[in-house]
Amino acid sequence: MTINPEVNEINATYEYGWSNPERYAIKAPKGLSRDVVEMISKAKDEPQWMLDFRLKALDIFLSKPMPEWGADLSGLNLDEIYYYIKPEGFNARSWDDVPADVKETFERLGIPEAERAALAGVGAQYESEMVYHNLKEEWEKLGVVFLSIEDGLKEYPELFREHFATIVPPEDNKFAAVNSAVWSGGSFVYVPKGVKVDIPLQTYFRINAESSGQFERTLIIIDEGAQAHYIEGCTAPAYSSDSFHSGVIEIVVKEGARFRYSTIQNWSHNVYNLVTQRAAVYAGGVMEWVDGNLGSKVTMKYPACYLLEEGARGEVLSIAMAGRGQHQDAGAKIVHFAPHTSGTIVSKSISKDSGRSSYRGLVKIYEGAKGSKTNVECDALLLDEEARTDTYPYIEIEEKDASVGHEATVSKINDDQILYLQSRGLSEDEAAGLIVRGFIEPIAKELPLEYAVELNRLIELEMEGSVG
Repeated sequence: MTINPEVNEINATYEYGWSNPERYAIKAPKGLSRDVVEMISKAKDEPQWMLDFRLKALDIFLSKPMPEWGADLSGLNLDEIYYYIKPEGFNARSWDDVPADVKETFERLGIPEAERAALAGVGAQYESEMVYHNLKEEWEKLGVVFLSIEDGLKEYPELFREHFATIVPPEDNKFAAVNSAVWSGGSFVYVPKGVKVDIPLQTYFRINAESSGQFERTLIIIDEGAQAHYIEGCTAPAYSSDSFHSGVIEIVVKEGARFRYSTIQNWSHNVYNLVTQRAAVYAGGVMEWVDGNLGSKVTMKYPACYLLEEGARGEVLSIAMAGRGQHQDAGAKIVHFAPHTSGTIVSKSISKDSGRSSYRGLVKIYEGAKGSKTNVECDALLLDEEARTDTYPYIEIEEKDASVGHEATVSKINDDQILYLQSRGLSEDEAAGLIVRGFIEPIAKELPLEYAVELNRLIELEMEGSVG
């Protein structure tokens, strides 16, 4: 595959841009149709209700126009996407059973070394399917479920159907609808009452084929008083044509439970990343999103907390970095339905080389949500004169007894800071990198150590040549 010079230059610092030869059991034709949807459902041997759900979602997708707000999506040709690619040897429970070339891919990405080192369980998705999913025995004995979404449907049909598409229905938006029609891969997680999983679960997503779409669907249920942490990572090769990622994440945090969902997104710069992530939080529950967006051509992603019962709390911490040819349109939503609920949004963005970062957020307090409060902080750092940042805060308050704060800052790297650090023996690039690491520290400190190190390393790669 020949990569044109512009794409090659944009991806110059992207270390995951290699690809494997394509060896697939099924590869649907390009474009989205009823035949493709039926092919997916048949390949997965699904019950009739799921096929009916998919076909209804297809009709919703076709009826909805492309959004005209947010990032420019005019370059995304939905007719040129492969909506389903099934790799050979998928959904292995043993690492030894994963095909050699796919195994090599994830070995190069640090899977399953990460599992051996610091994780409760690992899932690995390659194209449209989970090729590997495993949970350590100590957590299985406590009743924790960590399966591919397909196995969750088969092994826990009642629990699955009770919650599936109740938090993000197909009608929600055009990309939730396309995911609902062609979803494939993703995780099904259930943590029983009172169980505290004190080391993370992780799933890693890899796109390999050119012009491919990845549409994982993750459903996570944290029962009363339980706790867990889930980490997601993403990469893709650098091609001259665009790929499309549109995942849906649904999370249920029940009474008194606590859950954290962390993402380190590092897609290549030819990927449109259009994702819907939402959590329903019940009485006294806590939902935390920690969101790192460094890759992709376009990102539109707004993790949401729906605070449904009294005392529920939601937090979103996000960092976005946009370089040349990128638009990171990221943000958060906190919606208060019940009294004495609380939320926090901390959003930080870095822009360079005509890259554009946008914060787009919603805080809504419904009438009757007395004593509720949310605070929003948006900080943007511009590394040069060509960079751009925007803030689009939406605040809707229907309850008089409520409190909302919003503050936003935009700054540039200070020449005096650079000169001072140079006087202490740092080069100009090292000085700028130190300032940027300080800027993102509130986000990085919330990640496990190994992932904070990775986030800082990715930032450093993106920063190369940004100053001077």
